[in-house]
Amino acid sequence: MPPGRTVKLIVYEVLEFACLCVPVLVVLERFASLMRRVKFNDVTAYWLVVAASIAYVTTMSLLVWVPLKYFILKSRGYFKEVNWRPVTLAHALLCTLPCFAILIASSKVQLDTGVLYDRFSELPVSLVLFALICMDIIERVRPYHLRGQGHSLDFEIPGPVLTHLEYVSTVSSQVQSNRAANGSALRSEVMSDSPSGRWADTDGISRSSSMAYLYSSHSDLGCLRFFCFRDPRHELFLETFMFWLDTVEMIRVAGVQDIYNSNWVFPIYILSFFSILRVVVTPKSQMLTCLGVVAQDLPFLVLRLCLVNVYGFVTPILYIMKNLLSCLTFVYFRFLTKLKVFSRGSMF
Repeated sequence: MPPGRTVKLIVYEVLEFACLCVPVLVVLERFASLMRRVKFNDVTAYWLVVAASIAYVTTMSLLVWVPLKYFILKSRGYFKEVNWRPVTLAHALLCTLPCFAILIASSKVQLDTGVLYDRFSELPVSLVLFALICMDIIERVRPYHLRGQGHSLDFEIPGPVLTHLEYVSTVSSQVQSNRAANGSALRSEVMSDSPSGRWADTDGISRSSSMAYLYSSHSDLGCLRFFCFRDPRHELFLETFMFWLDTVEMIRVAGVQDIYNSNWVFPIYILSFFSILRVVVTPKSQMLTCLGVVAQDLPFLVLRLCLVNVYGFVTPILYIMKNLLSCLTFVYFRFLTKLKVFSRGSMF
């Protein structure tokens, strides 16, 4: 029986290959059915599109996907040092981009004929997005063990094991102890000088914040301690779906009949694909915030305002406020706080 790490690797690769091929085949088969209806039940057009979809999946798998995965598995150490993810980039270019192009082409075909045959409303669009989310989850959960505690990783480098540890006082610990002794002496002096004998709030003494409970991780819950559970693998699933929620809502707007029958479907899918390219950057990268504003929040804000102006509230106001607040807070904390007017600590 192969080891567990090999079985996990095979399962991951099979799932990623399925997420790559299945959405393309489903969307192209749906487009083939649309072409058969447009061509007045022409079976030849249907099978031509189906054959083209099978040829495309076979070609991209043999010429791009398999060599890329082989190179990544053989040079795993190199891709640990880079700040981007080539697998997700390949999935976005080989699967998501063709599927969006087919959806745009189907809308264009029906606009030219003047008859609405198929809006590609639920199954193909949801399948494309779900495959993209699954690909992102697999790439992010790959370093973790699927059994045991969530803090253990697969790519930990073995090192020397310490068998005996002895506490050695450092300079920083001595400085902290001296500060604590000075602080206790200062508190005793303040309490003695205070007429009530209680603690007096003075400058230079650390104060307890009224919002400290928001950042405290230690609490005595008693019988509710059973609910105290945090696992990075579980949080990874939730964070990934929240990461794609804005893009999913924007693509949902394209499924509205009035918008799907208009030219607004083109900028929606184009801007949605540019927002998807954010997944190429690693989740912990410092570039992700800037890319989120430039590639998603700002274009989505302008597009949603235009759609609301033309079609009414086809998109919730909540997402408009989310895009607006993201842009404003990014500009403020990135640029305005560096000015002298906003960098004074005595103002707030």
